Amino acid sequence: MTGFPNLLSELSLGNCWLRNRIVSTGHHTYLADRVPGERLIAYHEARARGGAGLIVSEIVAVHGTAGFSRDLLTADAEGAVEAYRRLAGTCRRHGAALFAQLFHPGREILAAAGGMLPAAWAPSAVPNERFHIMPRPMPDALIRDIVAGFGRAAGRLAEAGLDGFEIVASHGYLPAQFLNPRVNLRDDAWGEGTLFLREVISAIRNAAPGRVLGLRISGAELDADGLTGEEVLAACTALAPALDYLSVTAGTSASLGGSVHITPPMGIEQGYAAPLAGAIRRATGLPVIAAGRIGQPQVAEAILARGDADLCGMTRALICDPELPRKTAAGRLDDIRACIGCNQACIGRAHKGLGISCIQHPETGRETAFAAPPAIARRKRLLVAGGGPAGMKAAAVAAMRGHAVMLCEGAAQLGGQALLAGRLPGRDEFGGIVGNLEREMAAAGVAVRRRTAVTPELVAAEAPDAVILATGALPFVPPRDGLDAPNVLTAWQVLEGARTGARVVVADWRCDWIGIGIAERLALAGSHVTLAVNGQMAGETLQLYARSHMVARLYRLGVEIRPHMRLFGADGNTVWLQNTLSDEAVTLEGIDTLVLSLGHRAEDGLAAALAGLGPELHMIGDCVAPRTAEEAVLEGLELGWRI
Repeated sequence: MTGFPNLLSELSLGNCWLRNRIVSTGHHTYLADRVPGERLIAYHEARARGGAGLIVSEIVAVHGTAGFSRDLLTADAEGAVEAYRRLAGTCRRHGAALFAQLFHPGREILAAAGGMLPAAWAPSAVPNERFHIMPRPMPDALIRDIVAGFGRAAGRLAEAGLDGFEIVASHGYLPAQFLNPRVNLRDDAWGEGTLFLREVISAIRNAAPGRVLGLRISGAELDADGLTGEEVLAACTALAPALDYLSVTAGTSASLGGSVHITPPMGIEQGYAAPLAGAIRRATGLPVIAAGRIGQPQVAEAILARGDADLCGMTRALICDPELPRKTAAGRLDDIRACIGCNQACIGRAHKGLGISCIQHPETGRETAFAAPPAIARRKRLLVAGGGPAGMKAAAVAAMRGHAVMLCEGAAQLGGQALLAGRLPGRDEFGGIVGNLEREMAAAGVAVRRRTAVTPELVAAEAPDAVILATGALPFVPPRDGLDAPNVLTAWQVLEGARTGARVVVADWRCDWIGIGIAERLALAGSHVTLAVNGQMAGETLQLYARSHMVARLYRLGVEIRPHMRLFGADGNTVWLQNTLSDEAVTLEGIDTLVLSLGHRAEDGLAAALAGLGPELHMIGDCVAPRTAEEAVLEGLELGWRI
């Protein structure tokens, strides 16, 4: 426990004992439909086995009008009690307590069944900004039935053996809508903001006596029409006598800016929302869980030590490394695979309706497929060409299984494009994926040679059984007029230190973090920047919260963003574009530098050079097709698992 006397200490919430203060907070995994199945149970088991003190399972719909999205769990589904009993028993067997979130979104609904627009219900007919939903005001009978639904759900899950429950009043969902005087315009009794929650609490207490009951709430919704910190503090103070704990986060689902805080991306300070939790803790005297980019045990310990919380939600940290609690307790801090806040495979996959995972630890969400590494029939000598994420992951996994692995990287540093990503403003944490994978390779016993390119001669000298080609990609420059001029640079050249002029156009075909990041970097350096995007918006391919956060930064810097722009060519200080919708020509004059962010081309020539030399060849990552780190690391895992 040395160094973490608060984080690793025991605690009781109500009558529930917790072995430490590390919490996996409730989050929608898209790993189950209506009831927990094998994938969701295996997912939570990994975190329980890894040492988490408390696991709060994902939202459970309490009423037929709570259809937030597909793959939503519900307590009244056939087999729900038995499925939750298995989930609770699995977590308890590994020493973790299990709570469930009880949920109604109100007006914050993504889509109804079948993809039709939903008929949403809320306290009043006040629309939201993010989903453009105009809700219907709830009649009194519906409100009472929803209140009863919270009780019915709690009763069934208590029968299943869960330790406690958490009412979701965070992020602008239904209970928060009742609390918000700008959303709740009612002139009947339900217009008193806390009445709805007081009735819900009473229904749950009556249906599940003796169980722990908490409330998850945004300490401030950080939106012009959202709940303020003062309003939340007053509500929590009024409700505290009826609760066992409070779980405090930030933001709201109702607007694009407010929703960034649901899963705050890299570029937002770690532990930034903890002061909101601290204010509520001091005002109410209740135990408080703090959440909001708490990715390292050192950050969590500091929050607890200064009195801002009693427990810390470390959800994405546990997605990235389920063993974080045990490694912390063992003093193995360097072995912790740190979350980098990229949002790519966790909330990014969830927003696509796919089971969540992690770009660094693709075993997450795939626990049933990667339960135990298969034994090797024969120890092979493997040579990995390329030290980017794909090559490093393949090397680490193959060596962990028992193969003799040597990885060669032509550059002085490992990491490939991940090193470049870390040089962009607000993206420095992305470089963490390199250190994490290096650590995995070292632990598995991979031999690493830097400044060593793989050639046919090297392969002949080493005589490996197999060569894994992970040679990555290079910037793509299309055959357009004027793109070979000295004032035309690739994004890579800018990141490697090439100088640009006062007026810059960034041609962004990829619509991802590269174009946005280059634009921000150059604007911070004092250039006037036009970001010409070949898409509907800047960052179109990025996860919503990451995109909103990064685009907001561009607006603050005065970057001119032009969507629907195709690069046509350049001539001296003139850049020619074409509108992808209207086909109209767009001419930008007086431009000092044109920066190309037009994607990549596979660096696959080594495959042809090695063909016929004897060793079996495998290709993974961008040398197969230029994509993202998520595909690269997953392909590295899959190949290392089966070779």
